[in-house]
Amino acid sequence: MIEFYRDSHLFTGLVEEIGKVTRIERSGPACTITVATEMVAEGVQLGDSVSINGCCLTVIDMSGKNLSFQAGEETLAKTSLGGLDTGSPVNLERALRAADRLGGHYVSGHIDAIGHVASRRDQGDWAEFRVDVPRELTTQMANKGSIAVDGVSLTLVDVGDSDFSVALIPHTLQVTTLGRLEVGDVVNVETDILAKYVQQQLARSTTI
Repeated sequence: MIEFYRDSHLFTGLVEEIGKVTRIERSGPACTITVATEMVAEGVQLGDSVSINGCCLTVIDMSGKNLSFQAGEETLAKTSLGGLDTGSPVNLERALRAADRLGGHYVSGHIDAIGHVASRRDQGDWAEFRVDVPRELTTQMANKGSIAVDGVSLTLVDVGDSDFSVALIPHTLQVTTLGRLEVGDVVNVETDILAKYVQQQLARSTTI
């Protein structure tokens, strides 16, 4: 039987584990980020794709369960990765295999913009967050649709003109970095890839 390896450059938004940044090496406008893992290092090879807080990066070096990635100037400037420090926790997910079950939604690992946590309301073991984003992103969102925040697949509760809200269950708060978010924190936001295609097709149809 042919097994498809995790090299699709697509993700599900279901975080496999929280890793820890162990080293950041600056080289001009770019840097190399080394992350200590447990589960994610298993079966990974050089050149494979891994989502770090929702950003698709390539494994360039391996040492035991430590994986190293290079992040370029644009990635550091337009995502939250530029703010990582040694010891920072990060959400990790290996790329989707063709035979894998899709439990979240299709996530490309290409961040659309950064958002800022505007509010957090804890309700028992649950929490509701409202995130401010650029206005153009909300045109690709719909109530009860999908959104990826720091690489975590979530369901939109309410979409405003330039913000959205999500409700996090206790499990998500415990097994991802989202449980540590506070007001003012920066997060990586990726809208649903299907919404992008629909918006593009609608835009094209109005010009014909």
